[in-house]
Amino acid sequence: MRRVRSGFPRRVAMLSMHTSPLEQPGTGDAGGMNVYVVELSRQLALLGTEVEIFTRATSSRMPPKVALAPGVMVRHVAAGPFEDVGREDLPTWLCAFTAAVLRVEAAHEPGWFDVIHSHYWLSGQVGLAVARRWAVPLVHTAHTLAKVKNSALADGDRPDPPHRIAGEQDVVDGSNRLIASTEDERRHLVDLYGAAPELVDVVAPGVDLEVFRPGDVAAARGRVGVLPDALVLLFVGRIQPLKAPDMLLHATAHLLAREPALRDRLLVAVVGGPSGSGLDRPDALVKLAAELGISDIVRLQPPVPQSELADWYRAANLVVVPSHSESFGLVALEAQACGTPVVAAAVGGLRTAVQHDISGILVAERDPAAYADALAQVIGQPCRRRRLAAGAVARAAEFGWSATARGVLTGYRNAATPVTVPATA
Repeated sequence: MRRVRSGFPRRVAMLSMHTSPLEQPGTGDAGGMNVYVVELSRQLALLGTEVEIFTRATSSRMPPKVALAPGVMVRHVAAGPFEDVGREDLPTWLCAFTAAVLRVEAAHEPGWFDVIHSHYWLSGQVGLAVARRWAVPLVHTAHTLAKVKNSALADGDRPDPPHRIAGEQDVVDGSNRLIASTEDERRHLVDLYGAAPELVDVVAPGVDLEVFRPGDVAAARGRVGVLPDALVLLFVGRIQPLKAPDMLLHATAHLLAREPALRDRLLVAVVGGPSGSGLDRPDALVKLAAELGISDIVRLQPPVPQSELADWYRAANLVVVPSHSESFGLVALEAQACGTPVVAAAVGGLRTAVQHDISGILVAERDPAAYADALAQVIGQPCRRRRLAAGAVARAAEFGWSATARGVLTGYRNAATPVTVPATA
């Protein structure tokens, strides 16, 4: 058994092959995982652990190294063409990425990194090879799992391929420790992938409570260009079938069919950009809005920096998160931190992030009419909305990135002092 020294770990190699933490969340492959890697790394550095984040370079103009924060360095690794490469094609460049990571460590004294933390299955594959070479523990966070996604596919969405499922299984089997965001995700790792329960730590993601906090609603509306008396329904995230922004548009059409008078005040705002299979039909939401006859009240907004995103949350009456599956749902947490109640799908980590009828409403049915019901209940009952808004702030206050980092550090130490896993019969 490896003995864990005081101050372990000094340095962590953070692997995020398919998406850079420097990218703007909300478009392409950038999303909640990017926020997770950035905020976790910053907090680890504040706790005394240096972090080097390895990500694939998508342009020859990218500097090899970028200081993200004190104690946090991002390394752009040359692996494959200097351009965006679809996730389905990235396995071709796993060996090149692995070799580049190994070269960085080889330039240092032996034992430079104490632990590897990989994010998403592609990075996990790299982590398996690198951990063996460096003889250090591998900790893995899946963020999404193919078997879970494939069990809840949106209409027209493509299932994740068998090679991804096989790759995820390799990573689960070969990691020293797995970090799940919720008990739900832990159960999926154990039941669907055969992970040993003793090797899975549950550590909830956090929210930046300095950026995402209640504020002056009128001022926020002025900054994002929303009328003072507008009734704002907000979707934030990547525009793809998995995230189901179309559900909000269909629910809005149902709501207007019942209460036509709302049309004069209603604004449906979508903040994000096409991603994944959504790139196949980048104008799908525009066409759907036209088909539903609501183009005049739908506003599509490209992804924005966090400070402006916080204004969008404050400006909204409700934030809608109708995803088919979510490992956690950072958007729901960010919205609640700003004092905005959430109407969300009762799936995955959203059932942890949102407390039903306390900080928001969880909708079990994948039915626009059910979402319209939930929206109408809150819109039509101002007292209830105020109660949910207060509950939203209280719920978000339970999640902070410093607590996440401390939990992950415990996972690193657990990985370095492995438990004995009972043999299966």
